[in-house]
Amino acid sequence: MSESLIQHRAEVQGLATAILLPSVSVFGESLERVPGSAGPLTQVVGIGLFQRAVLTLQRAGIRQLIVLAGPEEDQLKQALGRGPRVTIPVRWMPIREFPLDDPRTWEAMAAEVHGFCLVASVRGVFSRGLIESLRRGVQEGQAILVAQPVMQRAAGDWRVSVKVQAERLLALGSSRAEDALLVAADVLVLPAGLMAAAQETHTPPGTMPIRRWIEQAAIDGRVRVLRTDGHPSQWYQDVRTQAEVPAAERKLFSSLKGEFEGFVDRYFNRKVSRWFTRIFLAIGASPNAITMVATVLGLLAAVGFGLGTYEAAIVAALLFQFAAVIDCCDGEVARLTFTESAFGAWLDIAMDNVVHMAIFAGIAVGAYQQAAGQADAWIPLALGAAAVLGNAASFVLVTRAQKIKAASGWKTPIHAAWSEFMLKNVASRDFSVIVLIAAVVGKLDWFLWMASAGSLVFTALMLWVIRPSARSRA
Repeated sequence: MSESLIQHRAEVQGLATAILLPSVSVFGESLERVPGSAGPLTQVVGIGLFQRAVLTLQRAGIRQLIVLAGPEEDQLKQALGRGPRVTIPVRWMPIREFPLDDPRTWEAMAAEVHGFCLVASVRGVFSRGLIESLRRGVQEGQAILVAQPVMQRAAGDWRVSVKVQAERLLALGSSRAEDALLVAADVLVLPAGLMAAAQETHTPPGTMPIRRWIEQAAIDGRVRVLRTDGHPSQWYQDVRTQAEVPAAERKLFSSLKGEFEGFVDRYFNRKVSRWFTRIFLAIGASPNAITMVATVLGLLAAVGFGLGTYEAAIVAALLFQFAAVIDCCDGEVARLTFTESAFGAWLDIAMDNVVHMAIFAGIAVGAYQQAAGQADAWIPLALGAAAVLGNAASFVLVTRAQKIKAASGWKTPIHAAWSEFMLKNVASRDFSVIVLIAAVVGKLDWFLWMASAGSLVFTALMLWVIRPSARSRA
């Protein structure tokens, strides 16, 4: 089989195009029907719903975007220009020229689609993981409907209910029915062939044909239902009204998770950091600036440890714990505002290691001052030097392991699992709590023994993980 044919099949079978409907839902209901309705420019964590949808689709691998815009088109274009850079091509189709109830509109868009098309409104926020799951799940001739559990029913709730059996759509209805357990989210995937045959579908004048397409395809068993409660990364949150904005913001904050998270990060630092993240977002602080704030706090903690007094050690340990909390904020702000960068990720890890080495050195100097004049006063300095050197070597090896991971260069899944375990469960900030406990009981010298031995053991294990025999050959 020729390479060009393989490439053609990949394009035909893939999902790379998305259609956004800023003014209506995917089933044709106008956004203005809901009292106090949210619009495409409604801000959720500082970014408008339309802009957030575009950037999420871009991060999830969508490579072409079609926007069927109404009178708000100019405002939407300005919103995209003010935020993070949109690198995928965006085609604007005014609905005054391309009516949504005209089959020719959908046939024109079908001509732009290779294989499948994602159709979404901007009346909600959704995760990158949801779109990636849809892209992985496309099957020839099959549509995919995204459904979410019914959390609560409000007066006048017109959302479309979903009846499903074994992941196949049975019927669409109204969420006012008492037995409605699932409702359709405003995200679905359509095969291009379904859109191209729009003329063959008889729909009442003034209505969009999508619902009729889905109902007909369901009769043939060609609609799969993807539930948003199937996996934590596949979430969708309605934002139909201004009152639902706080719930969407809570959903975004609860979805935040760093690449390397330990127990303390997950159950303490991340809980507290969200309050400071809101402050940083309000003042417009960049992720890299937040990284440097955490670095300064960590270096001040190291100076406190170097004073060698019990009181100074307690204050320094608390300051170090606070620095660990702030260190969570840079990644949270970056993910919430779509400002992640390779340099920012490197800077975060590099400054973490600078702080860690400073902390080890500060504790060593403090312990040396307490033991000054004794014959074994040199031991804390030796332990501190070992911890600092071990941490420096670990940083080099962790950086190397990340590059291997990015290149999918592990020889077997077992080698990849070992690397993932080391990066996620060892390269974390959890030891800040151990430092605090050691400072409280006045045994920071014990921590030095642990730090020096631990950093050297970690270095040895990382050398074993990234050994040549664990890496696949090009």
